[in-house]
Amino acid sequence: MYGVEASFWLKLLLLVSVYFVLITSFNTIMRRWLGVEKRKAFSHNHINDKHRKIDWTIRIIFIVVMVTGGFVNAAMIPREPYQFLQPWFLLVVLLFLSEIIRAVMEKRYAKNPNAYIFTICQSAFILALVILLFATDFFGIV
Repeated sequence: MYGVEASFWLKLLLLVSVYFVLITSFNTIMRRWLGVEKRKAFSHNHINDKHRKIDWTIRIIFIVVMVTGGFVNAAMIPREPYQFLQPWFLLVVLLFLSEIIRAVMEKRYAKNPNAYIFTICQSAFILALVILLFATDFFGIV
């Protein structure tokens, strides 16, 4: 009655693996084509001090909005919560806003003039994959 199918975790692992391979392949091809250096994984890689300050300001604002949104949505328990205050939505907005800021800073201050093109293409590709994932209802896994 409740729970998941026996093959759910295998299907989920396969889906995540395919997405990881697609994103890694796309990044490798685009980096070579545009001549952009590989970024360190899970690091901030700020272009300059101005970029660092803007990035951290945006992160702090989103933390405040996320906490406030949690309280607002908790107060609306009998009714439907605001979707734009849901944590998953705020995290997606934060990620894409920070990538837009990165692209603008790379356009203005980066040594490699193709760095911002790589950032924009990477963000667009990931957004397309996420939209595909939700449009196909996780390819029938969920």
